[in-house]
Amino acid sequence: MAELVYRPVVGFAQTLFKAWDLKIDCKGSENIPRSGGAVLVSNHISYLDFVFNGLAALPQKRLVRFMAKESVFRHRISGPLMRGMKHIPVDRKQGEAAYAHALDSLRSGEIVGVFPEATISQSFTLKSFKSGAARLAQEAGVPLIPMAVWGTQRLWTKGQPRNFKRSHIPITIRVGEAIEASKDKYAGAITRQLRERVQELLEAAQRAYPVRPKDANDTWWMPAHLGGTAPTPEQVREAEAGRSAE
Repeated sequence: MAELVYRPVVGFAQTLFKAWDLKIDCKGSENIPRSGGAVLVSNHISYLDFVFNGLAALPQKRLVRFMAKESVFRHRISGPLMRGMKHIPVDRKQGEAAYAHALDSLRSGEIVGVFPEATISQSFTLKSFKSGAARLAQEAGVPLIPMAVWGTQRLWTKGQPRNFKRSHIPITIRVGEAIEASKDKYAGAITRQLRERVQELLEAAQRAYPVRPKDANDTWWMPAHLGGTAPTPEQVREAEAGRSAE
């Protein structure tokens, strides 16, 4: 029954992206298995990342079940859609239920999408990875599929206005080869390997990106180490610490 919801939503998203004239460059989809469970792991720079992660799996005729914060499932519009597409709600105060749900999905042959940074990176660089993705893959006996997206932050990200105009924005997606999550390895070591691979894919996506900022007012979406004006990771941490202290 879920696909009665999922496939029309995918079709709507594809139509919308054509209307916006997005230039989507996706390479490596063949690394996503055509059958069986897998954990799809991506960087997180936009509220729309899960949509583009899911598009990368379509050439392999796979639908991805994403782990997403529970509040999205309570929204009057997004909630019924998220539940209908069999995405997995995550209550950060009771993470065990989400973990068990994801594990059941993997064992039944589904692909589960995970953002191991947990939240959007406002510096547009990789944050530290939580080990949940590696532990899920180990326990379910499935591979980890690393991937990276770039350009999605120009559409809709934290702290910036949405840009849903016909703006011809390029979106670059790179999917890497599977990483085996051996049960005899420490989950932390697998997580470090996974993060290194996502970093490599992110840098490859950035090198392939066909656009650079047009002027000084258009550098907000570029990380500081690439010459942009996005906050550095240190500045983001300081701002978050200040908000927590209030």
